[in-house]
Amino acid sequence: MPVVQQGTVNTTSLILPDLYVQIVPPQNLVLNGVPTNIIGVVGTASWGPVNEPTIVGSMADYAQSFGALMPRKYDMGTQVATAVQQGAQSFRCVRVTDDTDTAAYSILPGTNASFAAVYTGSLGNSIAITLAQSSKPATWRLSVLVSGFEPEIYDGLTGDGAVFWNNLAAAVNTGLGPQRGPSMLVVASAGGSTASPAPFSLTLGSTSAGSDGATSVSSTQLVGSDSSTRTGMYALRGQGCGLALLADCDDSTTWSVEAEFGLQEGIYMILTTPAGDTISNAVTTKAQAGLDSYSAKLMFGDWLWWSDQVNTVVRLVSPQGFAAGRLANLSPEQSSLNKPIYGIIGSQRTGAPGSGQNSAYSSADLTALIAAGIDIICNPQPAGSFWGVRGGHNTSSNQAIDGDDYTRLTNYIAATLAAGMGQYVGTVINSTLFAQIRSTQLSFLNNMLAQGLLGSTDGSVPFSVICDTSNNPSSRTSLGYVQSDAQVQYQAINERFIVNVEGGQTVQVARQTLPTGQIS
Repeated sequence: MPVVQQGTVNTTSLILPDLYVQIVPPQNLVLNGVPTNIIGVVGTASWGPVNEPTIVGSMADYAQSFGALMPRKYDMGTQVATAVQQGAQSFRCVRVTDDTDTAAYSILPGTNASFAAVYTGSLGNSIAITLAQSSKPATWRLSVLVSGFEPEIYDGLTGDGAVFWNNLAAAVNTGLGPQRGPSMLVVASAGGSTASPAPFSLTLGSTSAGSDGATSVSSTQLVGSDSSTRTGMYALRGQGCGLALLADCDDSTTWSVEAEFGLQEGIYMILTTPAGDTISNAVTTKAQAGLDSYSAKLMFGDWLWWSDQVNTVVRLVSPQGFAAGRLANLSPEQSSLNKPIYGIIGSQRTGAPGSGQNSAYSSADLTALIAAGIDIICNPQPAGSFWGVRGGHNTSSNQAIDGDDYTRLTNYIAATLAAGMGQYVGTVINSTLFAQIRSTQLSFLNNMLAQGLLGSTDGSVPFSVICDTSNNPSSRTSLGYVQSDAQVQYQAINERFIVNVEGGQTVQVARQTLPTGQIS
């Protein structure tokens, strides 16, 4: 009684009398939408891998991977922190340097043994390493400690002379078994040392201090290169980011490059003009840069005052993290317009807390920015006195596609289809295939409709999918082509709400008479 998968046996050529059980896979395949809340962030840090995307879900995760946020331009942690305050919970972080970064390094006095930080960066200079006698006789205990990280304890080290130092290096570099793996902080080297072990305590970096390599970082490192070893922004390829930003990158020469990357990867790139920018300069600079794409959102350079709790200072920071975090915490059919943004205590225009400055934007100011495809975070909003994004637009000059919702919903649908429809490549072309393709897409779009991502003002179905002989003639299918045509109508965003009120002594009010018991 053979049990086989459908399609693995030619059922028209069976000879042996027997029972043949075929496992038939589900015919109605479904698509599950891809995440839209992942934010890619590129910037500097005091610790961690360089040009390597790292998953971060919270500020605690960030500190473990990249150290504390730093009060300086291009700091990656600052953008993550401001986005987290808006509810963002999923990041792909890429650290960049100016190639001057070094790892903290120390040689133990009186020996050739040494320790080096796993990563480059100034955080390594605060790693404390201690060797003391263990509670078990004739054994030693090595401790590797740094604030914010789990203590690493290597207990029961034995031996003398070269044997001891080799054992210590092996314990640190490969671990002591399942309960104590290799160090995540340091690398040890016996160095051929033959000295007898003796208690010591040192702070890493006494021989050579670690440095961040952040002093000369510019837009060049943030953008990076798209070579065989991708760096900077290009390290985010294939990471599934729905949004991305280059921390504090206010260089207009990168805008078109970032927009092109966003189109290629289906990422909504969040850009910014320089701190203290003027409206006229921002409009002129955008035009000169040739930035006109739905894949990028350009924030005006009215940078924001923010309370840095880690460094206990009020700092002026880029609006990118706030905007990205707000969008990441919204469903893709939503606009950032008129949604509260948290953690802002002032802006360059309105002044820092206690400055006495309070200069709001006029309607003419906002009209000039929004008409040019430049968005802004300001206070007040149409719904009240709170900080929020005032336009909800990308940089496109085409009003049919210039909303946040168009960018994010289009990218979401395209990425979902790209992730799931490939299962049909290599299958036999027939009417069953056409039906399955159409069913899969309609199921996905119906799920979007049920969840409110799609809708219509008159209640009609806002999508259609065609995949049959009308768009797949035999002249095409005989060459191996199959085409599916979908049309999806998005919901518009209420940006200009007009309420008409007619009042006066001479107004004649028309009243409708309703049946008894019906509420008017």
